[in-house]
Amino acid sequence: MKVEYKKKDKLLILKITEEIDHHSCEKIKKRADYEIEIHIPKKVVFDFSNVNFMDSSGIGMIIGRYKLAKMFGGEMELINVKPSIKKILEMSGILKLISIEETGGSEFEKCI
Repeated sequence: MKVEYKKKDKLLILKITEEIDHHSCEKIKKRADYEIEIHIPKKVVFDFSNVNFMDSSGIGMIIGRYKLAKMFGGEMELINVKPSIKKILEMSGILKLISIEETGGSEFEKCI
């Protein structure tokens, strides 16, 4: 997983570079938690541009990182979410808590 931190805006962007399933969730959780605790960002952005598959364990992973970001006073956003994954997020109700940026632009690329 690539991680970019933009200090000016206290923006942490986590670009997931693999499918999100039961096997990869633990690795993603550990890395995301570490980065959130180190940087204490105002906004955590998960970039899903390279994610083609996510199962239900991904929902738990996202909610856990949302709670951690909130605990530190931050917010969370998802970007570049493919339609199949967006459907899973809609069905779970998670989009009532976390917004999806629909522009298709990559904040991650802007920060490099």
